[in-house]
Amino acid sequence: MVNSKQIWSQVILPVGSSIRQAVQVLNETSLKIVLVVDANEVLVGTISDGDIRRGLLKGLDLTSTIDSIVHGDALVVPSELSRDVVLQLMTANKIQQIPIVNERMQVIGLHLWEQVNAPLARANIMVIMAGGKGTRLHPQTENCPKPLLPVGGKPVLEHIIDRAKIEGFSHFILAVHHLGHMIEEYFGNGDAFGVKIEYIREESPLGTAGALSLLDPLPHSAFVVTNGDVLTDIHYGELLDFHIQHNATATMAVRVHEWQNPFGVVQTQGIEITGYEEKPLSRTYINAGVYVLQPSVVGILTKSVPYDMPSLFGLIQENEMRTIAYPIHEPWVDIGRPNDFLRADLGFLN
Repeated sequence: MVNSKQIWSQVILPVGSSIRQAVQVLNETSLKIVLVVDANEVLVGTISDGDIRRGLLKGLDLTSTIDSIVHGDALVVPSELSRDVVLQLMTANKIQQIPIVNERMQVIGLHLWEQVNAPLARANIMVIMAGGKGTRLHPQTENCPKPLLPVGGKPVLEHIIDRAKIEGFSHFILAVHHLGHMIEEYFGNGDAFGVKIEYIREESPLGTAGALSLLDPLPHSAFVVTNGDVLTDIHYGELLDFHIQHNATATMAVRVHEWQNPFGVVQTQGIEITGYEEKPLSRTYINAGVYVLQPSVVGILTKSVPYDMPSLFGLIQENEMRTIAYPIHEPWVDIGRPNDFLRADLGFLN
């Protein structure tokens, strides 16, 4: 989003300006759009180079006003709309700019294709729990740590890092234990992958959250945590934004799990039958193994003591800090079970 007043204000023209002024704006800026406003700074419409050329072909000249060539029903968006949705709107409408307006339809910013389509650089750290033994995947994990098992010809952990890179993350901390030296040998300091990688080395298994007690120094801001055996198309950046927007201490990504009861369910009160439901479908949220945490959470943990993530969330709640859920609908698979690992390797996430 172009949110610098000095930048997008350069393409604003008032109603009644000349076509010559619009041409000058397009020539002097690289934004390829003119925003036309009325006396109250309310957006009237937009003008592109194509609008000007079509006006000239109809007999207008450079001294003519822009009023007759303004595109009055231009697509606009509010500031709170997510980057992903803006990108979808741009793609669907084949446009490269979308004005951002407030509730009074006054321009407060401008989305540009090259910025919306580029990953937003994230200074936030991502911690990946990669120390598990993967006993359910024996014999594959006897001589290979689970995060290095290949899915589609590439280690699971590399898929996670690549996905996070697309979302603008570049600093990773890997918590390793079982055959951790193999993970360190493969990824090194991250230079070969265009990222920075550091390591937490667990002397004994610390569960899905205990390794966080070894973070030193503490992250300066909210950080993402993911299990090293979860493959998903989740937008880590949007998860982080959701966490920050809701002022949470801890956010858990959750996914709907459906279970079909194979039997008809009889509802009773005492010996009286009050209802009957044929093979009901139950829907519950399950832990998706991806989280966002505030640095203050680390202070709740006892150093080098095993914790799982649900227990940590319980401690956060006991300390009267806010925990929230982030429902995901994106493809997701936990490769910790043989059947799920096979599904992933066969292209579950394409």
